[in-house]
Amino acid sequence: MSTLLMARHGETVLKSSLRYWGHTDVELSALGIEQAERLRDLLATEKIDAIYSSDLKRASTTAEIIASKHNIEVIICPEIREVCFGELEGLTFDEVKQRYPEVVKSWMEGGLDLQYPGGESLAEVSGRASDFSSRLRTLPAEQTTLIVAHSGFLRLLMCHLLGIGPQHWYQLHLDFASLSTVEAHSQRAILRSLNNTSHLGGLN
Repeated sequence: MSTLLMARHGETVLKSSLRYWGHTDVELSALGIEQAERLRDLLATEKIDAIYSSDLKRASTTAEIIASKHNIEVIICPEIREVCFGELEGLTFDEVKQRYPEVVKSWMEGGLDLQYPGGESLAEVSGRASDFSSRLRTLPAEQTTLIVAHSGFLRLLMCHLLGIGPQHWYQLHLDFASLSTVEAHSQRAILRSLNNTSHLGGLN
């Protein structure tokens, strides 16, 4: 059995909590840095054998902050980037609803046939997550691996690891700087915790 720790990056200077930033390389805000530091402290005594991170700054900075308590080099993986939202990048939900009602309709229906205008399809992102889940299943037994990435990608990755079908990614929620834990066995994976934010108490 290997242990997979999955962390979402912290809040960004361009407010990822309010706007859709996918491949746009936004940086952590002061709050996001503090959130990452809380994650670092939570994991400071955890045995971590490897750290994988998206190449986008909001994830890689979060990963480097956590890695500062461990003698580990962060492995950068462009394939675990967030969804590319294309023409939706930087828009709020209300703006998307006004300009791209067909996208919101697809969101509400929960299908995987959505193609973001000028961006990726959910099927393409799901494929990236499937390929990465296969890579994780080959990790040595008893290894603990931290993956620092993005809400959309991590939720799809969990679906593939748990074998519950990528259409269920809409039913999972990950807050900024949250931590989730999956036990990966050769034939199955077990979700041990989801969206742990207990370490973020008191942060606004």
